Amino acid sequence: MAATFTYKVRDKGGKIHQGEIEGSNSAAVSKALRERGMIPLKIEQKASGGLSMDVKIPGLSDRVKAKDVVIFSRQFATMVNSGLSLIRSLNVLADQTESRPLAEILGKVKADVEQGTSLSAALEKHPKAFTELYVSMVKAGEIGGVLDETLDRLADMLEANLQLRSKIKSAMAYPAVVGGLIATVTSAMIVFVVPIFKRLYDDLGGGADLPAPTQFLVLLSIIFTSYWWAVILVTVGGFFGIRYWKKTPDGALMWDRFKLKLPIFGGLTRKTAISRFARTLGVLTRSGVPILQALDIVAGTSGNAVVAHALEDVKAGVREGEALAGPMSRHDIFPQMITQMMAVGEETGALDEMLSKVSDFYDREVNDTVEALTSLIEPLLIVVMGVTVGGILIALYLPIFNLASVVGAA
Repeated sequence: MAATFTYKVRDKGGKIHQGEIEGSNSAAVSKALRERGMIPLKIEQKASGGLSMDVKIPGLSDRVKAKDVVIFSRQFATMVNSGLSLIRSLNVLADQTESRPLAEILGKVKADVEQGTSLSAALEKHPKAFTELYVSMVKAGEIGGVLDETLDRLADMLEANLQLRSKIKSAMAYPAVVGGLIATVTSAMIVFVVPIFKRLYDDLGGGADLPAPTQFLVLLSIIFTSYWWAVILVTVGGFFGIRYWKKTPDGALMWDRFKLKLPIFGGLTRKTAISRFARTLGVLTRSGVPILQALDIVAGTSGNAVVAHALEDVKAGVREGEALAGPMSRHDIFPQMITQMMAVGEETGALDEMLSKVSDFYDREVNDTVEALTSLIEPLLIVVMGVTVGGILIALYLPIFNLASVVGAA
């Protein structure tokens, strides 16, 4: 049965249109509007009472995924390199992208370009999709007349960053699951098993003379069962408190320093930060972005407060006439190998090539570290789980092993 829908769409020229249409469901209406060359922004079904019922369109979200930006950059570079105009390329990509939020943004970008705005200025209006790094590189490509090459470099860099994040997430998935399982099993034993043993100890009359590990478990059980609301309050409050603290400048710096000092994981964090720093700075310098502006952008997109803090000092040194390698050597976050390679790159005028080699080297280092961590963490977590559960069981059975003395005391 056909129903009436109200819609809000954007045409290929970037103009907004509203109206009503009949269709069997929201998906059919969305398809019909797209066949007319429209980009659906909102579709609502009119109820019989005249009220509207919100209908969510699959894939329609305000968030633009990094993967979609990578695909767009690669396709955009190919089309520009083939001789298609910017407007025509943007029009085609807006129509064919599967990301509705990106399609909407590209429609606005195309409309701005048609009115004489530069591509970089049009992209700059949409920071949720196109970062400062992206806009600066596009601007450098426009000035140098190598927009297609710049877009290709951007796609390569974004793709490499995505792969790096994906590998690290994959490596961390197993520890997170097992860690959650350990926490769940431990909590369940404290809440459900320990009280049973506590009643047994009380019946034997030895509740006051329990071994220290058993007394600690009993105390935890009392807290978890009698003051569960306080446990939840402290846990939730601590979680959000730490999140807020990490967003402050001092908190972010302290947190990232702490991560760098962690055994095993600290090395991985450092290698990841250096790889990202070298790749981003290399792509920016190769694209013709001025070094001070490039350092500004890298500091803002490094993802590590320690690196960003060090780059502020590097930037101050460069502004005073120093070479990059000098102020970088004063910070432990940058290994000596990097500063020496960058010094050679500056002397020979091949800084971008040296940075590319550094990022490739540290990409391989990250891959090797992730593989080593994966093979090491699995047995390590099994041992941790065994020790945790075994420790609880031993603490629970200690009084029973010492049953004779407990009964004697009774």
